[in-house]
Amino acid sequence: MFMRAAFTILAMSALALQAGELPPAAAREVDFEKDIQPIFAKNCYSCHGPRKQKGDYRLDLKASALKGGEHVNIVPGKSAESPLIHLVAELKTGEVMPPDGETLSNEQIGLLRAWIDQGAKWPEHLAGVAENKLDWWSLRPLAKPQIPAVPEAQKAFIRTPIDAFVLAAQSEKKLSPSPEADRRTLLRRLYFDLTGLPPTYEEVLAFEKDSSPDAYDRVVEKLLASPRYGERWARHWMDVVHFAETHGHDQDRIRPNAWPYRDYLIAAFNNDTPYARFIQEQLAADVLFPDEPQLTPALGFIAAGPWDESSLRDIREDSLCRQIGYYLDRDDMVMQTMSTFTSSTVHCARCHDHKFDPISQKDYYALQAVFAGLGRADRAYDPDPKIHAQRRSLLAVKNAIERKDAAQIEAQLQPPLKEELHAWTNRHRAALRAKPEWTVLEISRTLSQENVELLPQPDGSLLASGLTPDTDTYTFTVRTPLKGITGVRLELLPDESLPHKGPGRQIDNGNLHLSEFLVHAAPQDAPEKPQRIPVRRAVADFNQASWTIEHAIDGKMESAWGIFPETGKPHWAVFEFKEPLKDNSASLTLTLQQNHGRKHVIGRLRLSVTNAPHPAGKSELPDAIGKLLLQDDAALSPAQKLEISAYFLKNKIEQQLAALPKPSLVYAGAKDFVADGTHRPVAKPRPVHELRRGDILKPGELARPGALSAISGLPGRFELADSNDEGQRRAALAKWISAPGNPLTWRSIVNRVWQYHFGRGLASMPNDFGRMGAPPTHPELLDFLAATFMEGGGSLKSLHRLIVHSAVYRQSSQHNAANAAIDSDNHF
Repeated sequence: MFMRAAFTILAMSALALQAGELPPAAAREVDFEKDIQPIFAKNCYSCHGPRKQKGDYRLDLKASALKGGEHVNIVPGKSAESPLIHLVAELKTGEVMPPDGETLSNEQIGLLRAWIDQGAKWPEHLAGVAENKLDWWSLRPLAKPQIPAVPEAQKAFIRTPIDAFVLAAQSEKKLSPSPEADRRTLLRRLYFDLTGLPPTYEEVLAFEKDSSPDAYDRVVEKLLASPRYGERWARHWMDVVHFAETHGHDQDRIRPNAWPYRDYLIAAFNNDTPYARFIQEQLAADVLFPDEPQLTPALGFIAAGPWDESSLRDIREDSLCRQIGYYLDRDDMVMQTMSTFTSSTVHCARCHDHKFDPISQKDYYALQAVFAGLGRADRAYDPDPKIHAQRRSLLAVKNAIERKDAAQIEAQLQPPLKEELHAWTNRHRAALRAKPEWTVLEISRTLSQENVELLPQPDGSLLASGLTPDTDTYTFTVRTPLKGITGVRLELLPDESLPHKGPGRQIDNGNLHLSEFLVHAAPQDAPEKPQRIPVRRAVADFNQASWTIEHAIDGKMESAWGIFPETGKPHWAVFEFKEPLKDNSASLTLTLQQNHGRKHVIGRLRLSVTNAPHPAGKSELPDAIGKLLLQDDAALSPAQKLEISAYFLKNKIEQQLAALPKPSLVYAGAKDFVADGTHRPVAKPRPVHELRRGDILKPGELARPGALSAISGLPGRFELADSNDEGQRRAALAKWISAPGNPLTWRSIVNRVWQYHFGRGLASMPNDFGRMGAPPTHPELLDFLAATFMEGGGSLKSLHRLIVHSAVYRQSSQHNAANAAIDSDNHF
């Protein structure tokens, strides 16, 4: 009885809520600290607290809770109108908060209602203070700190300013420096760090015996000048950018032209390319340094990572998987660029704003938009600046001609090129208008697969007689005194003896089908070795849809040229050879294969040959140009004359381009490249949308090219003269990253160099300078190195000198029990 009553009460309560009734407000004075804050802390902070803020809404801060995120959730004095109450009571919204775990009880909802109705009073001492995410060590503007003062007793230890910073931190920890390493250890340390190779035995002995004050300095300079230095540090860089010479993924195809990027890196390190320039070359060498084509391999940086060949080459462009593939491919480019150069985890903002760092989802997709016009492909380039300039000039003119730029075409058509165009036009016009003379062949031997008799007629034709087979192959062996034969004409003639007068033998309609027309020629010195003669093109006086003359030379037995319903009339077809026959041809063998079936075989035919230049009535020109040239100049419109001139000039330029040396190739980020399957270049960058929750099916606003909005003094979005110019996008990003005011960039690189010398960076997570990364153990030293490096023009060799000459670097690595007891992880 009790259980039935309890069930009835619960059911009535549920019906009341479904009807839109809220639990009643508590009938007492509510205290925020005792009654409300515990509800928020237990049930709401996991999604709307200090670590996570869904919908940009927080309930641990008074300002956020009462102001709301996208919508006002608490209306003081009006709990029934406050969305927060409807969410926790599961009314109107269709969802309940919290989404996981226990929902709020009616008593808790009543307390919330009473608190809101009583004015939503929130004491100021409990208001909380929002953390300023921009106030983080790596985002603060870079300022060169003062070198710490060193007590007189410790000045002997100081060799470079590095030592003063490290010594100051050691003093705070009550640590003491280690003594200098022995000379053999020092030499091996230098060799391995700067070149990756050990010194020879003789080099070790010589250094141990050399007591001159500059002995160490000379070794440092020798190693920095060695070609092995560039190889060593290029290898480090390739590790950072995850360079590989295969695509990865399921197919993992080899990239035979990836190596020029490796060679570029070696040269850049050996030449001590200034770091800002080093960044700009790898992101936009083609745009920022267009007259230095030897830098094109630097763009291999953009394509160094994996490439999903299955998604980006082997499926349709309009497929969903292809679109997902583009977003993932750009994600790798964004991650590599920002992790490498700025030590930031931008890729964590793909599905939502970054959970820990001030990187919005809008920033992430703005960076994706930078790379939206690129593909990973073999990119052609000319290392020789002179050849590069010639090719670039020719391509610029060619592009203008293809756009039908009348002014550019007129500028190109200066004497004597204008006279050459006139002669070219007349020559092709005469060839197109020429009517070939045909020589009827005297057939010496005929053969029918079905033993059909082919009877010679007075006009040189052959007439089939006897039984009509289902299929047949006619073979004719002929000789002719004509030299340089360029084509064969096949005439199909009507005859009173044929059904419906032919020209075919089909009983019902006189139709025929020619499956394949083959030509073989045997040279005089080897008549027993006939060779196939390729047919360039075929034309006919009659073509029926799906049964055209092209089907008689397509190599497919299932297709054919058909004559229906035009029976009872003469018809012809001309087959033009790719090249004229050599004059020493002894004989021709002509084969007519008729495999369609249903007795669609030829009844009467005549064969003739010619040595006219274009027996098919066509030249090498496209049909559209050929049709224009068949008209007189007076009949052509200005637009048609422009079309002819453009075609002529384009051919001239293509001949000049073909005469240039073959360009080199590098696997790199490329806008223009040779299509590979469905992997093709695009005329302008693809649209990039901000994907809600990273879902391709939930596109949001169109992303505008840009970078991070969290760097003071640098714009988060780029102002571009032409937003469709993908090169401008990359150039803007390259300048943004390499700007002197970008503290991330300069801190990142000096930290990486420190890491490779000491085994661990001053900030121990070199790819993450955010809140989930480790802060630097020596922030002032890191800033000093970064500022000094930037002020010195970004010379990596100078940075190496500063480090390897320091007493810190030259210390012994022998175990020190006293120091280990204080600093067992060796941070200081």
